[in-house]
Amino acid sequence: MLRGRVLTGIGLVLGGALVSGCAQRESQASGADLPSAPWVSRTIPEAAGTIAVQPDGARRALRYSGWTAEDFGRFRTYAYTETKSMVPLGTTPLPTVAGNAQNGRRLFLDRNRGPCTGCHLVRGEDVWPAGNVGPDLSSYGDRDAPPEYTFKLIYDSRHIFPESVMPPWGAAGIFTAPEIMDLVAFLATQKGPLPAEKDLERDPGTRGKPAGFGDNLDPTNNPAVVRAESADDLWAEKGPSGKACVDCHAGGPLASMKGVATRYPRYVPAHRRVMSIEDLLTVHGPATTGRPLLEESADNLELTVRIKMASNGMPVRLDLDLPENRAAFERGRASFFKRVGQRNHACADCHTVESGRGAGKFLGGRLLADVEQGLTRHFPTWRTSQADVWDMRKRMQWCMTPLGANMLAADSVEYAELELYLASFDQGKPISVPGIRH
Repeated sequence: MLRGRVLTGIGLVLGGALVSGCAQRESQASGADLPSAPWVSRTIPEAAGTIAVQPDGARRALRYSGWTAEDFGRFRTYAYTETKSMVPLGTTPLPTVAGNAQNGRRLFLDRNRGPCTGCHLVRGEDVWPAGNVGPDLSSYGDRDAPPEYTFKLIYDSRHIFPESVMPPWGAAGIFTAPEIMDLVAFLATQKGPLPAEKDLERDPGTRGKPAGFGDNLDPTNNPAVVRAESADDLWAEKGPSGKACVDCHAGGPLASMKGVATRYPRYVPAHRRVMSIEDLLTVHGPATTGRPLLEESADNLELTVRIKMASNGMPVRLDLDLPENRAAFERGRASFFKRVGQRNHACADCHTVESGRGAGKFLGGRLLADVEQGLTRHFPTWRTSQADVWDMRKRMQWCMTPLGANMLAADSVEYAELELYLASFDQGKPISVPGIRH
C-alpha cells in the first residue's frame, strides 16, 4: 500500500544551513519572533502562472515558450484557497445519429484532443507510440459491448468505475456527444484475428524499457554539469550591495554547501513556509548581495544545481519530525491525491501502482516513474527533449497544462509542500544532481 505516513529514519539533528553566515540571525530566529507576512512570488514572468485579460475580453495564460496559452480557469488546481470541485459527474442522452468509424479513428489518434493512444493500443502500424495505462483495445469489438455502454464509458467512466483514472471526455467538454459516437463506431471495428506484430516497439507490452543516459555526473554526457560550473563565478561576483556569496560562504559552493541540500525542502521560520533551495535563493540573494535570483531564471537554476552538487552521494535527511514539516507533508500528500484540471487527474494516477494506476507503465512513449522509488533526488535535471535544465517545480507546471489546469507560480507554497511529500520517498537515498532525463 502507498505510504501515507511519515517514513522511518527521520528526526535527525541537522547542523548548518544555507542561510548561515551573514544571514545567521534570520536562520536562528523563531517563527514567534517574526512578523507574519504573505509570500510575494518571485519568479520569471513565464513561471508566475499569470492569466491576462486581452482587449477583446479573452483570457490568455502567460506560460513558457511553446506551451499552450489557453486559460483553464473553470477547472480546479492545487491552490489551497480554491473552492472549485472536481469535474462533476456527467451524463447525456445517447445520440440517435450513427457514428463515423473513420472520424472516430482520427479522434482516437488526435494528439491535440487526447490522444487516446496515450493509454490504449489499437490496430494500425501508424499507432505509435501507444501506452498501456489503460487496457489494450485492439480486440474491443469482439466483446460486442452495447453502444450505450461504450458511450457511457467514454463520456464519463465514473458511472461504471467510480475510481476510474480515465478522463471524463464528455463531461469535461473535451469530446462532444456526436464525436463520442464516432469513437464508439471506431472501437466496434477492432475485431477479428490480430495481424502479426511487425514492430515490438509499437506494442507497450513488448517495448523495451528506457536504458537511461549513463553517468549523469560526467560533464561530457550531461550539459547541466558544465552549466552549473558557471555558478562558481556568480558565487564570487559582488552584487549591487557590494557583497558576494563567497563573503559569507568561503571556499566556493562545493566546499561551503556540503550537506545543505540533504535537508530541503524544509520549513524556514523566517518566511513561515516550506521552501526548496530554489525558493530560498529568491529571497536570500537579494537580501545579501542585492542580486535578484528569480525562480526559474538561469542564475537560480545554476546556483541550485551547484549547491546540490555539494551533497552528491549524501543521503536525503528531511526532518519530518518537525511539526511544521509534518503538517506540510500531510498537505502535500493531499495534493498528490487531489484530482485537478479538465482531465480530472491526480499525481497518484500516474505515479503509484495501486488500483491499476500508471506507475511502471507507458503513457504514450514515456515510462511513468513510481513515487515509491523516489522522484526528486536528481532534480534539477537536464531534459534532453528540451535541451535545458528543469527543476522539480517546472516539471510540476509542465504536468498541469496537459491536464487542463492552470499552473501555479513556480514558488507557490502548494508546490513546495507537494515537493516535500515527494522528497520523503527519497529519504535515506543518495543525492545525484544534476540528473539527465528525456
